[in-house]
Amino acid sequence: MIETRGLRKSFGARAVLDGIDLRVAPGESLCVIGQSGMGKSVLLKCILGLEQPDAGQILWQGRPLDHGTRRDFLRHFGMLFQGAALFDSLSVWQNVGFRLRQRMPDREARAIAIDKLARVGLGPETADLMPAELSGGMAKRAGLARAIADDPAVIFFDEPTTGLDPIRARRINGLIRGIVDETGATAITITHDMDSVSAIGDRVAMLQDGHITWQGTVEAMQDAVPLADFLGRAPM
Repeated sequence: MIETRGLRKSFGARAVLDGIDLRVAPGESLCVIGQSGMGKSVLLKCILGLEQPDAGQILWQGRPLDHGTRRDFLRHFGMLFQGAALFDSLSVWQNVGFRLRQRMPDREARAIAIDKLARVGLGPETADLMPAELSGGMAKRAGLARAIADDPAVIFFDEPTTGLDPIRARRINGLIRGIVDETGATAITITHDMDSVSAIGDRVAMLQDGHITWQGTVEAMQDAVPLADFLGRAPM
């Protein structure tokens, strides 16, 4: 579904991505882990087109992501941002239906938004609330509803449990895993939360010093990667 070949990105003299080769199969849930400053977010931004790689290729369904194919790609992705990133001036349903409202009447977009809110455990009474009226967990759920509103083929999750207490984090992880399983969407998650990796991921890629230093299944990771040492080096 998505592949990077020899992806390189530097900022000044520092090579943040130094030849990244990564493949994500259709329907697969990949978690990218690594310490802070190792390039996880830069990798995501390069795939999304927010950063221009210095070298290498990004492929979407086997085709290079260029000006022509990127438009098709952008129609088929959803994104859960780290801080939910809801528009303050829009109600919850308007946030969830933001993309839908560009091509259908508000009545239809609202109905779909309420349906997606229900999928993430938010009742119809939340539809007309403003983001400032939501708790952190509710805002994250609303952000997740927006990410799946248009039934995307690929969903990106940027630190989905950041700022949540352990109970709410487990609920969000469960929702994400359920949505990925039900929809068959391909998922790429950037996270420092190893509980999220275990709950969400099928496969893991460890990004360190600009390279993918290890990748494999979640089950294999338990034996192959000294996580206690890795997590103890520095805050991720």
